[in-house]
Amino acid sequence: MFRRIGNAVVRHPVWTIVAWLIAAVAIVATAPSLPSNSDESSFLPKSYESIKAAELQEKAFPSAFTPSAIALYQRTDGGKLTAADKQDIARITSQLGSKHIDQVQKVVPGQPSKDGRYDLTLVQMDSKNAGQPKQIDAAKALRDDVKKLATGTNLDVKLGGSAAQALDQQDSSKRGQALIGIGTFAIILITLLIIFRAPILAILPLVLIGLVSAVANGLIAYATKLFDLQANSSISSILIVVLFGVGTDYFLFLMFRYRERLRAGDEPKQAMINAVDRVGEAIASAAGAVIIAFLALVLSTLGFLKQMGPALAIAVAATLVAGLTLIPAVVSLIGPKVFWPSKSWQREPENARFAALGRGVQRRPALTAAVSGLVLVALSLGTLGFNATFDLAAGSMPKTKESMVVQDEMQKAYSAGAAAPTDVFLSSTDGKQLDKSGLDAYAHKLGAVDGVANARLTQLNKGGTTADFTVTLRYEASTDKAIDAVGEVRDVAHSDAPEGTEALVGGMSSIYKDIATAVNHDYRTVFPVAALLIMVILGLLLRSVVAPWYLMASVGLGFGATLGATVWIFQEGQGHSGLMFMLPVIMYLFVVAIGTDYNILMIARLREEAREGREPREAAGMALRHAGPTVAAAGFILAATFATMMLAGNALLTEMGFAVSFGIAVAAFVMAMFFTPSLTALIGHAAWWPGHGDQAREAAVGAGSPDAGSVPGRNRDTVAPDPSGRRG
Repeated sequence: MFRRIGNAVVRHPVWTIVAWLIAAVAIVATAPSLPSNSDESSFLPKSYESIKAAELQEKAFPSAFTPSAIALYQRTDGGKLTAADKQDIARITSQLGSKHIDQVQKVVPGQPSKDGRYDLTLVQMDSKNAGQPKQIDAAKALRDDVKKLATGTNLDVKLGGSAAQALDQQDSSKRGQALIGIGTFAIILITLLIIFRAPILAILPLVLIGLVSAVANGLIAYATKLFDLQANSSISSILIVVLFGVGTDYFLFLMFRYRERLRAGDEPKQAMINAVDRVGEAIASAAGAVIIAFLALVLSTLGFLKQMGPALAIAVAATLVAGLTLIPAVVSLIGPKVFWPSKSWQREPENARFAALGRGVQRRPALTAAVSGLVLVALSLGTLGFNATFDLAAGSMPKTKESMVVQDEMQKAYSAGAAAPTDVFLSSTDGKQLDKSGLDAYAHKLGAVDGVANARLTQLNKGGTTADFTVTLRYEASTDKAIDAVGEVRDVAHSDAPEGTEALVGGMSSIYKDIATAVNHDYRTVFPVAALLIMVILGLLLRSVVAPWYLMASVGLGFGATLGATVWIFQEGQGHSGLMFMLPVIMYLFVVAIGTDYNILMIARLREEAREGREPREAAGMALRHAGPTVAAAGFILAATFATMMLAGNALLTEMGFAVSFGIAVAAFVMAMFFTPSLTALIGHAAWWPGHGDQAREAAVGAGSPDAGSVPGRNRDTVAPDPSGRRG
């Protein structure tokens, strides 16, 4: 199949390129805009209690005041607010309401702090547009207007709340994307220049993958709209890295093999056909593993991960198609001039360093497996200290952003849970009015829960069938203590609800509690499904039942080592209270899928060496000698591109950038280079049972073989082996 693809593309390169350009223009021109949503509640299914509570609140209290934005006032000198200051605050609140800003439904004064140093203006917006562009624009207008109205006073005013957080998150995301894009481009360009010393070859993948990126983003937007998926601004930053990192990997695999065939004496166009023929299966298998791992996210209960899975799968699929069509077409048009001005592509380097490493694995496979395995196990011990945090807004932007400053200052000035109180809704199950005589006692029981600052009956609906109790926690909504406290509030609310009533607990802490439950569900579902599907791909590629088991075990160790190192650095080293809640799922999929990618490349080369008649240990040593440079180059570029996510300046992308780049480095430089080949050498021929894929094929080179060499009993790629080792 891959030979037919190579033939069609290389024989008709212009038509292939034109087809890509037409598709890109059509998709980009007609694709819908990709929405963004930072509202955590939108990530949960309607079956969770916090979402049921929100729906009940909207139905029972349609005019209930829920602030989307909060203006926080304090004196510029930090002193207590004077009578004149309070008059200014009242004036600003009144004038802000009279501006009738789009999306703003109500502007009311808030409560001053107990120490007299802070006061608030509360702004209610249309809840249906939470996190959407209209509301983000409204937050920008509010922030500008409230600062203008405070000009000439002794007041310092800042805008916070969910709408302001969405605005700051958008600004932070744009800055982060720019830095990630620049960093990714620079790393790929410089690394390729060092490897090939050819400017055309260094620039080419950036241009081609840029085209693929436009197509992929358009397809993702279509899928998001078609399947009504949730989007988040962080996805765009991840997409940049996935497209350019993985795309450059596939470009490298193809170019190393193309260079090998040129060195073997193939005519340029035939060299590209042979390259696609031999490397196509490995690229397709590696991409298939990544795509299946990402698609496993559709089993997630969180909307954010449900969106991320298909989006990343579409991106990798588009990159795979480009790697087998667009890149071969363009390179076949340019020919060997793509390596200009370097002459090094014409001769075979000695590869002494990787040859020495290969000899080490060949002589002492047990020691190599033990040492590399112990390193992975030692790092994995850090997972025992893992703790999750759930404030996605705070994790998606620096603490210096205005909305984050407001959040921190409100926690100090007011009760830590005042900015996001918990609501308990008590409803009659038979449609009759609630017995008001027992409501105060019910509120008292809620207020007695450990971790609750106060609880009070706030309002009854018009029919008297639903009561709203506002419960203020002692802790900030996203902390572990708040989540534990809201769990106890739920227990009391349910168990002490009067006969004939039902209680639902809502609010941000309740949402975070449900997210924690959903993530634990995803751990039990997504992880094993992704692992099983990747094992199936490995089994089909290697025609073996044994190899997929220890390959996945090694990748699992790599995941544990990555999570452990991330915990030690961010929780223990930098004092973070925890890691972002979705990080282990994302890390698992990236490290497992891409870690398998490098294992596929190494094990495929090892199989080829075995088929040439070498014993398992010798085959492992030769595989490392020849495949090591490719794995090292590809692993370095991909790890470095993911590391650019740390430039974004927010906790989520910093943690994700470090974790995934570290995991890829472990996959490339520990697992693929040492752990996997040494284990395969120790297991020997049994690793290929029942397919016996390592048996020498004496008649492998036939009359019809397109790149047959002159060495009897050798496979067709034994002519001038390439240090990249890309044998497919």
